[in-house]
Amino acid sequence: MTKPRKALVSLEMTPFYHCSVRCVRRAFLCGEDAESGRSFEHRRGWIRDRLRELATLFALDLCAYAVMSNHYHVVVRMDPEAATQWTALEVIQRWHGLFSGNPLSRRFAQGEVLSKAEWLILDGLVTLWRSRLADLSWFMRAMNEQIARKANAEDGCTGRFWEGRFKSQALLDEKAILACMVYVDLNPIRAQLADTPEESDYTSVKERIAAAIATHTPELPEQQPAHLLPFLGDLRLDMPSGLPYHLMDYLEVVEFTGRILQEGKRGVINHRLPPILQRLGIEQEQWRYLTTRFESLFKGLVGAAHRLKAAYRTLGYRRTPGWGACHSYFST
Repeated sequence: MTKPRKALVSLEMTPFYHCSVRCVRRAFLCGEDAESGRSFEHRRGWIRDRLRELATLFALDLCAYAVMSNHYHVVVRMDPEAATQWTALEVIQRWHGLFSGNPLSRRFAQGEVLSKAEWLILDGLVTLWRSRLADLSWFMRAMNEQIARKANAEDGCTGRFWEGRFKSQALLDEKAILACMVYVDLNPIRAQLADTPEESDYTSVKERIAAAIATHTPELPEQQPAHLLPFLGDLRLDMPSGLPYHLMDYLEVVEFTGRILQEGKRGVINHRLPPILQRLGIEQEQWRYLTTRFESLFKGLVGAAHRLKAAYRTLGYRRTPGWGACHSYFST
């Protein structure tokens, strides 16, 4: 039986999630509609800009994204601990960046002094808004509602714009995070919309490559795109927040995997596997298959088999859906 979204998203298991959502109508989200001759290419910018904006308002970090013709992908790292550090005023200002709030919150944001009774009411709202600003479903809601309204207004119609609720996958370990990010960043190449990662418009990998080219020290977090979670190399507990890989290793993995996909043959690439694949114990053929069928292979939770079992026990499952695929591709 299908589980509710709240039973699949548990920040105690993992803060990393892959989300995707598709349009319901035949008309494109972005790109060119050959039948009508209309271009919707400008809508890609809507989604990219909205992702960047929401990343500054919600307690999360963007890891990867790709905007396609009728859908988009995003990989995020939720950061509920950050939300607990915000003052009441910060919470209100962030919420006002999304919604209008209420008269009490607007008065407080303008510097007015509230009575004790008014403050008790506002304090309850701040607690509610703080939790929503650290919630994956509210992030996707804020993302999709605005895009749907703008697209409907432009198309001169009403009704549903998105196919349904967003799909999400919990990424339980480093292998799952790496495979999913590469899968997302290579979407335009698989769809033959681009020939190389640096030409893949409206993707996180193009932004990371552009930033790397523009500096002599691309591995430094401060030289990487500010709105994307930086690569920090070999992550340790005492290090700042970031992705546990080296940036250049990641770009090499994307390039290597992309060339395998374009040629369609294992024997075309003669050089050794990138070091990061060797460190994570992923075989070449498994990696090729994994990064072409990530969404079809895995549904809800993704990671090593033992992590999957533990996660489902935490969620109260009696069975372990997807155990076979995770055991085959993530357990070494």
